[in-house]
Amino acid sequence: MTIKEAERLSIMKQVESKKLKQREASESLGLSLRQTQRLLRSYKEEGPQGLISKRRGKVNPRKMPLAKRLQIIAIIKEKYPDFGPTFASEKLREEEDILVSRETLRKLMIEEGIWQANQKKEKKVYQRRARRSQEGELVQADGSYHDWFEGRAPKCCLIQFVDDATSKILYAKFCEWESKNNYFACLEEYLKKHGKPQGLYVDKHSVFRVNREEIKKGEGVTAFHKALKRLDIELVCANSPQAKGRVERKNGVLQDRLIKEMRLRKISSVEEGNRYLEEDFIERHNKKFGKTPVDPQNGHKPLTPKEDLEKILATRGERSISKNLTIQYNNQLYQRKTTTPNRLRYKKVTTIEKAGKALIIEYQGKEVPYTLWEEHKYLGPEVVDDKQLESRWTRNSA
Repeated sequence: MTIKEAERLSIMKQVESKKLKQREASESLGLSLRQTQRLLRSYKEEGPQGLISKRRGKVNPRKMPLAKRLQIIAIIKEKYPDFGPTFASEKLREEEDILVSRETLRKLMIEEGIWQANQKKEKKVYQRRARRSQEGELVQADGSYHDWFEGRAPKCCLIQFVDDATSKILYAKFCEWESKNNYFACLEEYLKKHGKPQGLYVDKHSVFRVNREEIKKGEGVTAFHKALKRLDIELVCANSPQAKGRVERKNGVLQDRLIKEMRLRKISSVEEGNRYLEEDFIERHNKKFGKTPVDPQNGHKPLTPKEDLEKILATRGERSISKNLTIQYNNQLYQRKTTTPNRLRYKKVTTIEKAGKALIIEYQGKEVPYTLWEEHKYLGPEVVDDKQLESRWTRNSA
């Protein structure tokens, strides 16, 4: 008999001896009056044995059959050995048509030694921040460098844009690394697909922020930040990873789920991975984990006809035209084409450099035609080692 059943026995004896009324007994037991009357009737008919649960010692009728248990264990060991209980239960339902709850599967995997229960650690408490109300009001961007293809392809970086209001992945792409040009390319595709977000929430990567105080010049604004200013998109740098927790947690989820999904589909290249992200994974992931925004109105703003992304999402700089109408850029000399040579001498021009594109030179918003200046190099006599001289000397035949 348990302590709870022993307490019930004591109260039933008091009710039987008229020391306690049935209503008072029901209040002491925390039961309804009718349930207390049932217990009293069982006590009178069977004695103390009537208060003991009838299910004790019996097999739970809902217990998983041994055959099904062995089948699940065999499938997990063969196909999903490193899957977590939640993800494994989803795959069993989707791929194997086997319904098993996450908690039941977790206990089963722990018993079989497939899964190890994590010990709870004391976590630092961070103040919660309310989500933005509209999709596109604030978008969190980050890159995660990881072995996404588990050795089937080189390590690479997944750059993704996650909406703060809905937790949806609005854009994601595998790139070689987190660089200015890759962020420009990803942002351009994002803008063409969704429009302009009101704000972009990022970390303190050198793409977004000039971090070394001794090299700051003027405002200390990076090329990426300048591009966002021209597009009227606010840039916010988080002070810690926890501050932009949505995209950070999304990185952890994708390092678990996306890697395993690509393994099951035998995806072994960056091109195949990007195709899978665009055509299948992002849509299914958002359907499962996306939240409904408080305000259904979309916060993205459309691009205007004047906003030329080819010129805005690029590295811009200033150069002065010399007296002989040339400018120097990245150790190259560019010659200005003109029929009026005196007009642009010593004028300031804007250089626009975009990865994979030819350099653009502008003066007062108009493109300036130019040619790349190539000097003819002096080709001196060839220097030959004395050991090679015999092989190069042509002897007259005897």
